[in-house]
Amino acid sequence: MSRQAQRKIFIFTFLIPTFLFFGIFTLYPISKGMYISLFDWSGSSEHMTFIGLDNFKEIFRDPIVWTAVGNDYFLVLGKVIGIVLLATFFAVAVTRFRIRGQQFFRIAFFIPNIISAVVVGVLWRFVYNPNIGFLNSFLSLFTKEQIRIPWLGEEATALWSILWPSIWAGVGFYFLLLVASILSIPPSLYEAAEIDGASQCRQFWTLTLPLIWEQVKVSILHIVMTTLNGSFVMVLLMTEGGPDNSTQVLGSYLYQMGFRQFHMGFAAALGVIILILSLITTVILQRVLRRDAIEYS
Repeated sequence: MSRQAQRKIFIFTFLIPTFLFFGIFTLYPISKGMYISLFDWSGSSEHMTFIGLDNFKEIFRDPIVWTAVGNDYFLVLGKVIGIVLLATFFAVAVTRFRIRGQQFFRIAFFIPNIISAVVVGVLWRFVYNPNIGFLNSFLSLFTKEQIRIPWLGEEATALWSILWPSIWAGVGFYFLLLVASILSIPPSLYEAAEIDGASQCRQFWTLTLPLIWEQVKVSILHIVMTTLNGSFVMVLLMTEGGPDNSTQVLGSYLYQMGFRQFHMGFAAALGVIILILSLITTVILQRVLRRDAIEYS
């Protein structure tokens, strides 16, 4: 056997398990979900009635779905802006301004990332509690009366109240990612910029940001994908989609329709919609961010 043939066999030996797991745990569930979306099925019986695209027609007629799509992209936009800005600000502050106790700040910012999403949701439900919550108690210090704002019980505040814990829990990971990318920039570049008289602000816009742009782009794409596919956890834990379905996202509505109302075909169709929206959003973002990267270069 030739060396080239041995090399190919060696490569395929390691690729086959990867493709096998990818097929079992990714391709098969996706194809199975698409198949189920064409049926009227409760999920608990063997009887399945083929109805074609009726589940998708029902989705487009359902006003809750449109509310959920809007909420999903509200959380996506809010998390991208909040997490990226805060992570970049703290990363630059820790690395460029030589703040003492850098190791402490890295650990402190990362702690929320190692806490389970269930714990985060329960913790912030206590923070928002209208009677004994920390937030109302803190605000009451500045007034003569006890404040009892139902943060999770009012349509005007419920979705915003979900956004802040999501940002708080997500900053640490991207903070460490950007810290590592900033520390990889050669110090000689900053020394040359200082000799040329560039201020810290000028150094950030013309030196730091262009050199860490790839990490920023990866952070944005990762935030978008994890939010579109995982924001339902915080929604279920904190509001369960209420009040009056005002905080529903596609994932939480999928769970409600599939596992509480046993409309599994409809839920599978929602899963297909989530997949399509995720793919479209990712493709658009990659094109936009690639254009920005060209402008920076």
